[in-house]
Amino acid sequence: MTPLPERAGRRCHNALNPLHSTLYFGPHLGSHLAPYGIDDATACYLAARAAPLGAVGAGAVTATFYNFNHTLIARFVPEVWEHASPDTVLAARLRAVDATLRDLLGAETLASPEVAEAAELALCAAEGCSRPGRPLYAGNAELPVPEPAHLALWHAATLLREHRGDVHVTMLQHLGLDPLEALVTHTATGRGMAPKWVLGTRGYSEKDWESARSRLTERELLDEQGELTADGAALRTELEEETDRLDARPYEHLGAERVARLTELGRGLSAAATEAGAFPQGLFGKG
Repeated sequence: MTPLPERAGRRCHNALNPLHSTLYFGPHLGSHLAPYGIDDATACYLAARAAPLGAVGAGAVTATFYNFNHTLIARFVPEVWEHASPDTVLAARLRAVDATLRDLLGAETLASPEVAEAAELALCAAEGCSRPGRPLYAGNAELPVPEPAHLALWHAATLLREHRGDVHVTMLQHLGLDPLEALVTHTATGRGMAPKWVLGTRGYSEKDWESARSRLTERELLDEQGELTADGAALRTELEEETDRLDARPYEHLGAERVARLTELGRGLSAAATEAGAFPQGLFGKG
């Protein structure tokens, strides 16, 4: 078997992950949960992403999501399950995925051979995933593979996203980055969510943000301007490389040639969704 090129798994993940994330920025998740009395955007996100875990409490969601303020989560969880059971939320989630992808990519693309091929490849990669120590992946892995192909692709992209995300949380803890420090350093790379979006969605205040920056400056991971120092950049590199190592199995299972093909297909579909307005302006970056 041809060895995987360096960072091939990360590139494949990055190509597919936007397809999963489209759900949280369009109108359809909210419209499909509103009939059950779940009409706050944060409540919709928390319910949709946590539903594979069952009717868990705020502590379990805080632990697995990692970078949300527990106080924000506790405003909605576990109360959200009084409005709709996890099974009800999961059914609404899938309907919202279907509507979102139809809006962004169109029916012709969703019925294309390329989407069917991408779904087959992504599901094959997911066969290489493992449950132990990966709660969000494991919860989603218990769900049946939906039909048609574009829903199967979204499901597989979700499995691969959560598989990587679970081990990423492990590495954040190992390297001593608390939830907000993780967000601040990610933003400092220029690839993370912009501060205004972090503060608007994760339940933190500007004071919290500045406190995290101060802690990171004291550790010499950020400079006085909030930029990563050499040590900070090295820490983020170690974080991603160790996450790659712990997340390698799905892509090793798929093999180098098919990983490259899945990456190509995922990039094309994600680019088309982005061009169609899947994500708001200014979502990522340091601004």
